[in-house]
Amino acid sequence: MSTRTLILLRHAKAEPEGDHGDADRPLAARGRRQCGLIGPQLAGAVGAVDLVLVSSALRTTQTYELIAPDLEVRAHETRAEIYDAGPRDLLSLLREVDPEAGTVLVVGHEPTMSGTASLLHDARDDLAKQVSLGISTASACVLDVPGAWAELDRSTAHLRQILRPGE
Repeated sequence: MSTRTLILLRHAKAEPEGDHGDADRPLAARGRRQCGLIGPQLAGAVGAVDLVLVSSALRTTQTYELIAPDLEVRAHETRAEIYDAGPRDLLSLLREVDPEAGTVLVVGHEPTMSGTASLLHDARDDLAKQVSLGISTASACVLDVPGAWAELDRSTAHLRQILRPGE
């Protein structure tokens, strides 16, 4: 079985909550710029993406819409449950991914993106320390998943790299 790739992307910088609720916060101008930087990095790091799972929050759907032109995406789904998901909830969702999917991108929120990367990572190294502190907006954790999606659990993947806009 070939190694799968999981990318956990935190949405780009959003406007403060203001008059609208948290789920309806749009991207800030800085967030739009971040998308222009991280999209090409993702494309270079992972190539084609079989499935993108996007939180239903406005800032995550806008992040996906702005990076999508840089990626070769075969399918994408907006999933409301990602908005409130914790790492274990996200793992449950990922275990249901089609076994044929080789590369999956999740566009979601903190602290779930870094928490999930930390939970899955199989080593205590510098990258583990970095994700334990959280990831900044428009940053992505790229993990190698040697087993099936259905077998995802603690320490069953390897955090290969963290991509940050502008790096």
